[in-house]
Amino acid sequence: MSRLKKLTFFIGLLPFLMVLGNSMLIPILPAIERGLNLTAGQGSLVLSLFSFPAAIIIPFAGFLSDRYGRKRMIAISLWLIITGSVICAASAYFPGYGLQVLLAGRFIQGAGAAGTTPLAMALAGDLFTGGERAESLGILEVYNGVGKVAAPIIGAAAAMISWGAVFWVFPVIGGLSYWGIRKNIKTHASGKELESMKEYAGKLKSVFIRKAAILIPLFLLGGIGLFLLFGLLYFLSYHIQDTYHIDGFFKGFSFMFPLGALTLTSYWTGNELKSNPDKKSPFLLLGTTVQFLMFGCILLFPSFSALLFFLTVAFSGLGFILPSLNLIITSSVDDGERGLVVSLYGTARFLGVALGPIVYGAWITSEHKMFLYTFLISVLSIVLYAVFRFRNYGWSGWSWMRKRFI
Repeated sequence: MSRLKKLTFFIGLLPFLMVLGNSMLIPILPAIERGLNLTAGQGSLVLSLFSFPAAIIIPFAGFLSDRYGRKRMIAISLWLIITGSVICAASAYFPGYGLQVLLAGRFIQGAGAAGTTPLAMALAGDLFTGGERAESLGILEVYNGVGKVAAPIIGAAAAMISWGAVFWVFPVIGGLSYWGIRKNIKTHASGKELESMKEYAGKLKSVFIRKAAILIPLFLLGGIGLFLLFGLLYFLSYHIQDTYHIDGFFKGFSFMFPLGALTLTSYWTGNELKSNPDKKSPFLLLGTTVQFLMFGCILLFPSFSALLFFLTVAFSGLGFILPSLNLIITSSVDDGERGLVVSLYGTARFLGVALGPIVYGAWITSEHKMFLYTFLISVLSIVLYAVFRFRNYGWSGWSWMRKRFI
């Protein structure tokens, strides 16, 4: 195995862990709720309490790794994930305080997860240059995509032993990544001039204020996309089990369709954007339009087979949106500001992941209203796209749309 592939394998386990954090638990939430006697609202917190600390810490993960070293911060992140996972697994043995123990473990896991994907990308950027850097970053995206598809199946398979067994997957993968990085990568400085936390926080605020007109619609589009994804997956977990009595491995397998469509479309879109970056805005419009149409169809055809089909196509639309947003956001700022802006974008995405299960947990009692709200949110996404076009291109943005669609 070449040096690049060997190092990228161990580094790639970091974004894989990040994806497992919530996606692996979605199919087994009903089992966790039965085991700890939780309500649906309390079950949604099991997902969201992982994402909230990650959203808060992500903007500062790069700063801390610049100051204390990538390898050291990755090690701390992995130990936090492993520790939190052990606490989560132990919650099954605290019947009176199981929820509190589980949420404490999930909070610690989330704090550790903040240092996975961002630091994996930064470390790959430090270790490789030129074509090797592009290849390693591409492989990291593959690990991210594979994690999305595999996570529900891994979770459902582990839950066949017990729901607590799912949390032991994290220490196994995290331990392997820790061992590989520790053994194969030497500690080295990032090469950046250190700045104080006050200076860094001030720079975050300054960049956001100056770029707010362009970045806010884009951040909202990314956050809304993941809000809908995790909210609807949360609903789907209960809908499949309660309505059709599908549980265990087959329930996890059913998640492959929407998540597989998202992964494949994201991969294809990323490759297309490499050769033709100018497609980013049309792809963004295509993705928001596909979601708008599919969520509208769900209102008209609510059967399970139609629901799964429309969700699969809708999430393929998200596969057009996310890579396009990544390129637009990273291209909208200077090199010196890119890390700051990407970290803020990461926070927006994680807030969407965190809020989705909570909000859909409240909407789940009325499916028709829930799908109506989902459709209206997809309308908002199109409005946000129009705002982005207008603020970025002025009235020429409207002429661009008229030439193609009117």
